[in-house]
Amino acid sequence: MIRVLLADDQAMVRGALATVLGLEADMRVVAQVGSGDEVVPAAREHRPDVALLDVQMPGKDGLAAAAELHRAMPSCRIIICTTFGRPGYLARAMAAGAAGFVVKDAPPEQLVDAVRRVHDGLRVVDPALAAESLATGASPLTAREHEVLKAAKEGSTVADVARALHLSEGTVRNHLSSAIGKTGARTRAEAVRLAEERGWL
Repeated sequence: MIRVLLADDQAMVRGALATVLGLEADMRVVAQVGSGDEVVPAAREHRPDVALLDVQMPGKDGLAAAAELHRAMPSCRIIICTTFGRPGYLARAMAAGAAGFVVKDAPPEQLVDAVRRVHDGLRVVDPALAAESLATGASPLTAREHEVLKAAKEGSTVADVARALHLSEGTVRNHLSSAIGKTGARTRAEAVRLAEERGWL
């Protein structure tokens, strides 16, 4: 019997996933939670074999929860199941220790198959997303450009970023300008968005 934990902030989606998995003779949903903060406590209590996590949840997001669960219970296999099929999410999910990544508009039998395959020790990734992620490639940002763009993410001013990173404002502007050019963006905000979507931030 494959014991499954579901984490999704939308009760209706969570219920639908539980119903789909509950129809399988070899699966049992042992816990359902609605926020990232509840994942590890529920996993410790119910000892699932596989955890199915949404990305966008209150508290910790699914990617942060995946990393925490992977550290706390390495034996529990993790699948990210999300509406947002972005290469950046895929890269971050794999870095967090996830063994699978599926999108919610996939057919139910694909999800069931993913749970079985991940439980058997395999990796499962949505094929279209894997191809897009490979096409996107590795980050062209230098370590300093990455640091500056990340610091600018919250809408901080150049002066704020300069203070936080102990750099001059001119240096920050140069790094931001270079990062904007490398992402193909027109603005700093667009550079942040594109870098996140591609898994570079």
